[in-house]
Amino acid sequence: MKYPVTPDGRYFVVRCRLWRMTDPAISEDKRAQLTKQLMSARRAVRAAKAAKDPDAEAAAHRAVDQAKRALGERGPVWWSDGSPDLNRHMARNTPYAAWYAAVSQSRR
Repeated sequence: MKYPVTPDGRYFVVRCRLWRMTDPAISEDKRAQLTKQLMSARRAVRAAKAAKDPDAEAAAHRAVDQAKRALGERGPVWWSDGSPDLNRHMARNTPYAAWYAAVSQSRR
């Protein structure tokens, strides 16, 4: 993967921010199908913005959210150990801070 993934496989890091990974329990076929839906919804967002159609844009954003929730990237967490969801948090402000500092240093 292009971006570093936390040791527990829950997040990847982009520009110092944690982003939740897809639920690993989802089958490869289902993941591919949902990813295709997500990409289609993102294209619909772009088209609606270009067309300056706020209703279509809102519908497209809902489709993006629905796909991301189905992938486990939003909504209830897919792990069961009670750890909090740190999605979108800055890595340096989380329990992953030391790990990320080491990874950041090694990528320079």
